[in-house]
Amino acid sequence: MLLAGVYIVYLLVRGWMNPALMPPIPLEERNQVSRRELWIRFWKVVVPPIMLVVAVLGSIVGGVAAPTEAASMGAVGAVLITLFSGRFKFVVLKEVALETSKITAIMMFILMMAQVFALAFRGLHGEDLITRMFEWLPGGVNSDIWFMMALIFVLGFFIEWIEISYIAVPLFLPVFVEQGVDIVWLAMLICVNLQTSFLTPPFGWALFFLLGVAPTSVDTRHIYLGVTPFIGLQIFGVVLVFIYPQIALWLPKAIGW
Repeated sequence: MLLAGVYIVYLLVRGWMNPALMPPIPLEERNQVSRRELWIRFWKVVVPPIMLVVAVLGSIVGGVAAPTEAASMGAVGAVLITLFSGRFKFVVLKEVALETSKITAIMMFILMMAQVFALAFRGLHGEDLITRMFEWLPGGVNSDIWFMMALIFVLGFFIEWIEISYIAVPLFLPVFVEQGVDIVWLAMLICVNLQTSFLTPPFGWALFFLLGVAPTSVDTRHIYLGVTPFIGLQIFGVVLVFIYPQIALWLPKAIGW
């Protein structure tokens, strides 16, 4: 919600300063669609995905389902949406199941190898080395947090968020646990920071998604240049969460976590 609000404010200000960047839909094109057809599209196209998100995230936040159970609810909900829209095909379901199995296998393999790496790292007293590295930093715990944020930001340029979450972050957490840092707040800082890995070249997933739906006149260079302001906005989001921890802590406290 924080990042979405920051994006909206930026786009509104940018459009107000330079309206030519965000021209409205031509009146002739708007008149081709009646108000009744717009409402039909709204209920068929907009509402089902929103209900799906509410069912998945709402069940987690409300304590009704664990993340794994909520994911299964999301899968069932997606199948029901395709059924009601008349686009359900067993061939597509089979392809989705196969791709999901591949992605799950890759993630589990990374997780297992990360555990092997962590055991070897601890066996060689690597945690002591990291602890001493943070002790050399001046400025106390705040400097330690920003140093870790900078490392994660740089790692986002070269590796995916899965490897960062399973390998890099667990190496740093014991240092902050010993210093009494709120782990929920720190986790939210890391999550907002990890958003940069979706936008930073060359492994930004969102960049390839955008390139896949962009017109043929838009190439990779345009995508990389266009995403630069949003990387800055996400860094601004990290700063906001750091200065105002309640942005990340009010919801967990409100629901009793």
